[in-house]
Amino acid sequence: MVERTGVVVVGGGPAGMVCALLLARAGVEVTVLEKHGDFLRDFRGDTVHASTLTLLDELGLGPSFAEVPHQLVERVQVMLDSGLQTMGDLSRIPGPHKHIAFVPQWDFLDLLADAGRREPAFTLRMDTEVVGLLRDGDRVTGVRYRAADGGTGELAADLVVAADGRHSLVRDQAGLPVRAFGAPMDVWWFRLPRNPDELNGATGRFSRGNALVLINRGDYFQTAYLIRKGTDRVLRQEGVEAFRERVVALVPWLADRVGAIGSLDDVKLLDVKLDRLRRWHADGLLCIGDAAHAMSPIGGVGINLAVQDAVAAARIVAAPLRRGELTPRVLARVRRRRWLPTAVTQAIQRRIQDRFLKPTLEGVPGADAGKPPRPVRLMRRFPALQVVPAYLAGVGLLPEHAPGFARRAPERIERS
Repeated sequence: MVERTGVVVVGGGPAGMVCALLLARAGVEVTVLEKHGDFLRDFRGDTVHASTLTLLDELGLGPSFAEVPHQLVERVQVMLDSGLQTMGDLSRIPGPHKHIAFVPQWDFLDLLADAGRREPAFTLRMDTEVVGLLRDGDRVTGVRYRAADGGTGELAADLVVAADGRHSLVRDQAGLPVRAFGAPMDVWWFRLPRNPDELNGATGRFSRGNALVLINRGDYFQTAYLIRKGTDRVLRQEGVEAFRERVVALVPWLADRVGAIGSLDDVKLLDVKLDRLRRWHADGLLCIGDAAHAMSPIGGVGINLAVQDAVAAARIVAAPLRRGELTPRVLARVRRRRWLPTAVTQAIQRRIQDRFLKPTLEGVPGADAGKPPRPVRLMRRFPALQVVPAYLAGVGLLPEHAPGFARRAPERIERS
């Protein structure tokens, strides 16, 4: 027996959950299928940007978000061989939120799920993995899924929204053409203990042949160590002690805690991808977030773009779905709306990769041999320029706002 819903959202990440919540508030029946049993997965993007904080206020979720443990960051800094330098000053950006919030992604997603459950049209099904698409000729008409007990089923829908990340099964099965840009690095994620008086916010350390980012998560640093693309296996063969020595050589004051890296099993690999679909839709199917455009971790902007995709998508498709008039032409409007901020952001990331990160990781002489890169020197001389990267990271080009049908008065959501 084939079940039916109005919209099936594949993936319960930030893009999928925001899109589902907004569509449910528009009165569209929506079902989210999330393959995991909970949201408790570490080393996911944990940044909630200024524009997303404004969106939460518009959705009436500001008071509930304020109760979620988080750290507010006003400045992004880098440690070069030449010293500490502020690269982004969010206190200068416009709007009510002049900061970025670092919050465990599972808490953010739990909040969105609790808000969604208040809507009669919203359904969230955990432990349900999408394994294929249903089709009627060239039109996508739903999904095939496998539940936690191994049982399978089919869920028909007027629209399938692919929000299943950079390794999207849905976009692969749809055969949508991808433009890949490549990346010179991958990322090793791990945790290190943090003392109360140590670095706040997000701080990068860059030196010839090495790069590391420390993100304040209260009593620990969520730590990103950048490695050259494809070197994961070779570096793991060197062993954990060699890796500890690399970290200490880069940031000596971490020497008293690198023992927390018990083995390289504690170090998780992020396969960095930078790509973009040439077309984000097929008949009956729409891709958003990383499924439409995998972002580099540079600037931590992937979540912000994904959330803004979700808002734009819900606003554009809600009324046609209610009227039964959803067409490929309507779906194409989502890409047209979101293409410019996506393309510009990726162009900036590619330039940073090619001009700074690649030479740094390859140990090119002069990559960071005492003389900071030109943008750093300019921001040191003219501090007002620090608002530019702060705005691009914290707000982004073409920020989206909640449509009228999704706005609510501020209230506290009971957490499940």
